[in-house]
Amino acid sequence: MNIMANGAHLPETPREFGFFVDGAWHAGQDWFERTSPSHDVPVTRVPRCTKEDLDTAVAAARRAFEDRSWAGLPGAERAAILLRTAEGLRRRRDEIARWEVLENGKPLTQARGEIDHCIACFEVAAGAARLMRGDSFNNLGDNLLGLLLREPIGVVGLITPWNFPFLILCERVPFILASGCTLVVKPAEVTSATTLILADILTEAGLPPGVYNVVTGSGRTIGQALAEHPDVDMLSFTGSTGVGRSCVHASADSNLKKLGLELGGKNPIIVFADANLHDAADAVAFGISFNTGQCCVSSSRLIVERSVAREFESILTAKMKKIRVGDPFDPETQIGAITTDAQNRTILGYIAQGKEEGATLLCGGEALDLGRGQFIQPTLFSDVTPSMGIAREEIFGPVLSSFHFDTPEEAIAIANDTVYGLAASLWTRDLDKALTVTRRVRAGRFWVNTIMAGGPETPIGGFKQSGWGRESGLLGVEEYTQVKSVHIETGGRTHWIAS
Repeated sequence: MNIMANGAHLPETPREFGFFVDGAWHAGQDWFERTSPSHDVPVTRVPRCTKEDLDTAVAAARRAFEDRSWAGLPGAERAAILLRTAEGLRRRRDEIARWEVLENGKPLTQARGEIDHCIACFEVAAGAARLMRGDSFNNLGDNLLGLLLREPIGVVGLITPWNFPFLILCERVPFILASGCTLVVKPAEVTSATTLILADILTEAGLPPGVYNVVTGSGRTIGQALAEHPDVDMLSFTGSTGVGRSCVHASADSNLKKLGLELGGKNPIIVFADANLHDAADAVAFGISFNTGQCCVSSSRLIVERSVAREFESILTAKMKKIRVGDPFDPETQIGAITTDAQNRTILGYIAQGKEEGATLLCGGEALDLGRGQFIQPTLFSDVTPSMGIAREEIFGPVLSSFHFDTPEEAIAIANDTVYGLAASLWTRDLDKALTVTRRVRAGRFWVNTIMAGGPETPIGGFKQSGWGRESGLLGVEEYTQVKSVHIETGGRTHWIAS
């Protein structure tokens, strides 16, 4: 038996899952075996579902929607099931965190923190289920009353990524359920375990059959088929901008389904000379290293005022060299493994490209050999120019590019010089400067003197090529609804055709 740091045990044989449709587990005919990216041992086996399996899942979700077993419930009853789910997550927190670590490679301490956020998502969504409302128009004259009804959009397809398998799932699912929709989930092939575990927890909480269905398999087969499916009313996708474009085409070529897209980012973190430089440096190091930089909102472009740039880069380099990379079950570990072989090669390729293009390497820049698994040092490049690949393309790894500026206008221009607009961070003691820059940088999430802060009460989403729509909070429930205008006339009708 493999015993890791903190007494954690690796599975002697992979845990085998089925797929979940219409309230029941189903066995697969073919299997995908996942190997831990940190430990190089097989940890899970999930079915490679077929398009026929997907059709069955969509049909189950459609039946559950049309029979009103979920949409027809009062918001208070939906809220009660969401709250019981939150309690189920609390009870199984350690189990869920362990499988996140084994499949994804992230540190255990981080995984546990993410599940706490997931619990909060279900609790906030429970409140939103009771608060969702329409509107009325009492200004149409004495004989006409206007109503706006919010109705669930129907069957939702949900495609989630491998970098935050459970967190992104739970930033969507409870709000989709709060709206009254049913759903079919397609998790990333390499990180399906916790999405399947949620099926058990929801069922125990009293969710009716067919409301939550999970079909596992590759993006090219099951994901594409879900995006194209004519009986799916809305698709929520989190992943790359390139695949997001394919979802747009699939929607256009099928039934013009509504899309919610959270896509790529090349997020700026702006540091002014008047900031607390040590606080800012710690935030920058965290912002590029959290989840090994495999994070849509990671701060991958440092934009620092020239008068303090070299001093700040020196402070930052010293901090980044102290970041602990290693076994994710070790409570001291801050950065775990790179999740997939392909992503590991991509990150190392960008590091090599940065060196070739003439950027100055201040720290990191190499893979780490820890005896097993795949790990990369946190990496900082300075003297980066806007034309370099590391400056413009989403690396999705712990690689930070540093730019220098002289005026706030120049900092804003550099921050906005990207096709993306997902998130941004700003560090300054000057309130006027903070408000000016915050209002002019184009990003869906903005942090001032903090980084990656906030909870599920506030919406998330991007500008420009970072996506469409918003998730979480009341807006995250409304995203999965459609508005119906109703007019009710009182009194007799004035006849169009004279008697």
